[in-house]
Amino acid sequence: RLAREDPGLIEEMKQHGRRNISLLTIAPTGTTSLMTQTTSGIEPVFLPVYKRRRKVNPSDKDALVTFVDEVGDSWEEYNVFHHNFLTWLKVNNMDPEEVKKFSDEDIQELVKRSPYYKATSNDVDWMQKVKMQGAIQKWVDHSISVTINLPGEVSEELVGKLYVHAWKNGCKGVTVYRDGSRAGVLVASEKKNKDTSEFPIKRPRELDAEILRFKNNDEDWIAFIGLLDGKPYEIFTGRKEEDTFPIPPKVKKGKIIKTRNEDGTKRYDFQYVDKYGYKVTMGGLSHQFNSEFWNYAKLISGVLRHGMPVVDAVNLVSSLRLDNESINTWSAGVVRALKRYIPNGTKAKPGQKCEECGSNNLIYQEGCLICTECGSSKCG
Repeated sequence: RLAREDPGLIEEMKQHGRRNISLLTIAPTGTTSLMTQTTSGIEPVFLPVYKRRRKVNPSDKDALVTFVDEVGDSWEEYNVFHHNFLTWLKVNNMDPEEVKKFSDEDIQELVKRSPYYKATSNDVDWMQKVKMQGAIQKWVDHSISVTINLPGEVSEELVGKLYVHAWKNGCKGVTVYRDGSRAGVLVASEKKNKDTSEFPIKRPRELDAEILRFKNNDEDWIAFIGLLDGKPYEIFTGRKEEDTFPIPPKVKKGKIIKTRNEDGTKRYDFQYVDKYGYKVTMGGLSHQFNSEFWNYAKLISGVLRHGMPVVDAVNLVSSLRLDNESINTWSAGVVRALKRYIPNGTKAKPGQKCEECGSNNLIYQEGCLICTECGSSKCG
């Protein structure tokens, strides 16, 4: 067909030859090597253990929310182990399934003992990696997929130098990935220095707490709000039964303490100071409420401790519409308890209108929605 369409080109090809520009190429091999359990070619191991993130629906019954991104999407983080690292564990008489249950700190201690310590993508000299790619590029007529893994704190100047260095070494393309630059992809398992303004994901053993007592559908309800730096970090709430924590009505503050039982399970206790100055500890806060309420409370608490603004958490819970009427009643109780922690002056969610005048100018004040146009308010 080519000879028929362009006989002149055929003559030129006979005289000068033909270049097969896509005959040789090195395609992306990171994910494919994981799938096929083979070598990733000139790519060193990214990490023997790392975290991946998958998006989850926080309303799902078994959803585990461990990360909420800047746009409010919920993610679950989970560890991924390189297959050769698992082999190394077996050779050293360690059960991989048991190791997967270890804490991140304990896993990193194992990594330090393995052959992969200081020999991963982040440990390889970045400039030397580009130089190596350039040397191989000479014999490859198309592009080479190699990722230069950089720590999150590198400067723009360094990234620019890497691109220039790649060009000088004859690379036809180069890929740079800065750790943490995208949500939902590979994340190093090591602990990072976090901004102290963010909530710690690992719960402190003790949290200051406030008790809220209120009516919900003509029923007496009680809520325990764990606070960190004065902001809601977790919430446990439900109907106040006769045998639910005989705490004196005047007690409005205390501490929620995370305690480990002898069998390794955990529980939450509530502690307050009585009128005589003695500390009184009420054991088993988690057993005071309906187990289904408790599981939903863990979900909402997970959202709060990952930094979701209180007003967004309130809007999220308010939007839940479930078939179980008791859960809908519970969600109304959560909303009522959390509203008082919304900063004064916070605007209502888009589209919400004043029931009196129809204005969109609604703000929160002391937990109540105030219309700045007509002055009407709605609490609870």
